[in-house]
Amino acid sequence: MRVLVTRPAVQAGEWVERLLGRGLDAVALPLIAIDGPPDAAALEAAWRTLPVRALVVFVSANAVTRFFAARPSGCAWPAGLRAGSPGPGTGAALRAAGVPAAAIVEPPPDSPSFDSEALWAVLAPRGPWQEAAVLIVRGGADGQDSPLGRGRDWLAQTLRGAGATVDFVAAYRRGATRFDAAQQSAWERALHFPAEHVWLFSSSEAIDQLAARLPPSAAATAWPRWRALATHARIAERARAAGFGCVVEAAPRLDDVAAALRALDTPSIESHAP
Repeated sequence: MRVLVTRPAVQAGEWVERLLGRGLDAVALPLIAIDGPPDAAALEAAWRTLPVRALVVFVSANAVTRFFAARPSGCAWPAGLRAGSPGPGTGAALRAAGVPAAAIVEPPPDSPSFDSEALWAVLAPRGPWQEAAVLIVRGGADGQDSPLGRGRDWLAQTLRGAGATVDFVAAYRRGATRFDAAQQSAWERALHFPAEHVWLFSSSEAIDQLAARLPPSAAATAWPRWRALATHARIAERARAAGFGCVVEAAPRLDDVAAALRALDTPSIESHAP
């Protein structure tokens, strides 16, 4: 069994190393490319609003690294400003960027999920949120002026319902990846030997990118024989809708992902597709 790690390139490489360390055959096959911000001026302006913010929510580690890479000269993270993180990867990126650990609000390490709902569970009691100014730092998709992820939509609506004002800024653009030679070879192998591969998804958009890339001639044979491991229920739903023959879910922690992958490599696993 070969695990295809579909995260953006930097995170995919990190996950491949971790999975190899667990004795699993894993290769990076990024399905989403991360590029510069769609509006650099808007990103710089967002930095200058931080002193009046009560909270900045970062939707991913890429949002953190791109936002801090665009920090204007003379700007610093304001004392007392809280940074919201939906999961451990984003939290680690915030600490690496120099945000004080005491300022980071994130779900506990043993949280059953890492998403907007889990983040709100720890944010809600830290109010009041009435008239609090919140910024959500996210990515934007190519060809879209103001794309909103469903999870971030929910969090923004929840914060507004609690009385906060919420603004968005795109720190990067998401688009289709151009495979290098090694990735193209891995892709062709996945097409020719679908039953030997498991796709690891941390994003529904990656599934959409896979569907767009898949040749129509290969769809009938590939989808039913491919297996997928999704790190969130919404991603699993999208994988089933796409046609994966077997879909399982696991929390996005290394131990959980590795255990689920090992279970997938046993002959007793049956399809979870409806």
